[in-house]
Amino acid sequence: MNQTVAIIILILLGVAIISFLISLYNKLVMLKFNVEKAYGNIDVIVKQRADEIPNLVNVAKHFMNYEENVLTRLTELRTSYSTTTDADKKTEIANETSKALTSFFAVSENYPELKSNNNFLELQTRVSELENKIADRREFFNDSVNLYNIGIHEFPNVLLAGMMGYKDRTLLEIATEEKHYDGVRF
Repeated sequence: MNQTVAIIILILLGVAIISFLISLYNKLVMLKFNVEKAYGNIDVIVKQRADEIPNLVNVAKHFMNYEENVLTRLTELRTSYSTTTDADKKTEIANETSKALTSFFAVSENYPELKSNNNFLELQTRVSELENKIADRREFFNDSVNLYNIGIHEFPNVLLAGMMGYKDRTLLEIATEEKHYDGVRF
């Protein structure tokens, strides 16, 4: 009977040790993959920024140029009208001015979102949103790395982490180039 109790105690102790080791292993694996996921999330947002911002800048530039061309044309027509003394020429210029204004107002009324100031506001809003998302993801990554680094140094995790080859991960730091921001360029 004593031998049976001793065997049962040894089996239970073995099961407890194995369960404990499995729990430690799972915690270390979870910490490792959380760090990788956090970095992947940063990568997604940075890629989105790299894809989206140049397109938004091009849209803003396109409509800024359109408005500039129309306004330049209207200024030229106004100048021509005021310097011309020929009545027929003035009539022709007035008709061209009316056409240019009609075209400009039609586009502005039918597509108010195409106005340059709105494009700039949308660009500014989107850049701010993306930069805030990147900052949030970086903070989450650094939190994940911090938890991972603490996790692999806690006892008894340090023993298993050493056997698994887990090493400290580096926190994301702001590069010198990132600290210098020239803004959006046109």
